[in-house]
Amino acid sequence: MKTLVISASPREDGNSHVLAEAAVNGAAAAGHDVEHLFLGEYVDRMLGNCRTCRRASDRGCSLDDRYEALLLEHMLPADGILYAMPLYFYGMPGRLKTVFDRLFCYTANSAPQQDRVVEGIMGKKVGVLISCEESYVGATAGVVAQFQELTRYLNQELVGVVVGNANSRGEIRLDPTDPVSGAFELARRLYTSRVTDYRLDTVRSNKVWGEAPADCVSAP
Repeated sequence: MKTLVISASPREDGNSHVLAEAAVNGAAAAGHDVEHLFLGEYVDRMLGNCRTCRRASDRGCSLDDRYEALLLEHMLPADGILYAMPLYFYGMPGRLKTVFDRLFCYTANSAPQQDRVVEGIMGKKVGVLISCEESYVGATAGVVAQFQELTRYLNQELVGVVVGNANSRGEIRLDPTDPVSGAFELARRLYTSRVTDYRLDTVRSNKVWGEAPADCVSAP
């Protein structure tokens, strides 16, 4: 499987980068083809007004950065994407938000590559890796909810979220909850983890994992 790890931090030696590297190693350990990119090398421009900034020649996006390469050459071919990010003012970094904002330019009815992008962006497995100074669970609740809704809208599966607490460079390795191992395992099991999202009419068994092995059944 093709796994893409995207680092949203501009710091290549920050705490979210530590989580990203662990995810790269986890995906590789599972035998997957893994690629690690930094958003700062691709995204510089915010969403514009497509009514005025599409090129007249081919109706394509005229914003002069490498967003289109990121989307078409890296994100669409990936089977799974892991987003590594520091928490900025209780949300995702602006550069990462721009990645999702500018999807509009490629999925709108007026977009010349609409069919390719819509088909290619769906069906992916997604993981989120967050470096956050605060241990208060509400600090990351907003951005986690945003990823839940983004992945639902894009018809993707949010496999898991790993949050590590750190501020000084590299100290996320000292977090006793071991988010570094969590990032490794999330990437390693990205395609095999159980993901459920039930509705009232979902046909399902009353067992989550099936019958328990004989050695796990309590004696009478």
